[in-house]
Amino acid sequence: MHPSFLGEPEPRVVPAGEYPLWDEALAVVNRDLAATLPEQGPLCLRALPGWGEGEDEGEQIYVALPDGDWHGNSLGPQSSARGALGALGAVAEAAQDTVMEVLWQAWPVCTLHGLGVHVAEDAGRGVWRCAGSSRPNDPAHVLAAIGELDTVHRPRRPDRKRRRSREERRAH
Repeated sequence: MHPSFLGEPEPRVVPAGEYPLWDEALAVVNRDLAATLPEQGPLCLRALPGWGEGEDEGEQIYVALPDGDWHGNSLGPQSSARGALGALGAVAEAAQDTVMEVLWQAWPVCTLHGLGVHVAEDAGRGVWRCAGSSRPNDPAHVLAAIGELDTVHRPRRPDRKRRRSREERRAH
């Protein structure tokens, strides 16, 4: 989303170190992006001046794709006030919003159910949680800790040969 066509200011790239908690959280989330969408470059932080008065008067920070596009709410100061875990959750949700809305695809996706997963907290850590299926014996579960999707997901390899189905093998 670029507001410049409306006469709004261009977002600026947030340099590393300006928001250390969000930088650390973004590095963790970018590991998941690299594991699941290797064709995408790493996400980055972009900033816009605040829009109003009061709590919204400060700069608004967004999680953006490498080209600067983003979608969703800004990272609020309350997320970093909750420490590293709060910052990780906020950045992961913002990253998910951006990837899903700008690229038009669910992200990340449960490898067992093919469903989009959600940010949650479990045992004091940030996780990607799957809602499971509608079957009673297939409940919600933690897919992986945020930053550890490489342990459950193998990236797509475009050069890999596709296996033929049983029907295709019989036909030949």
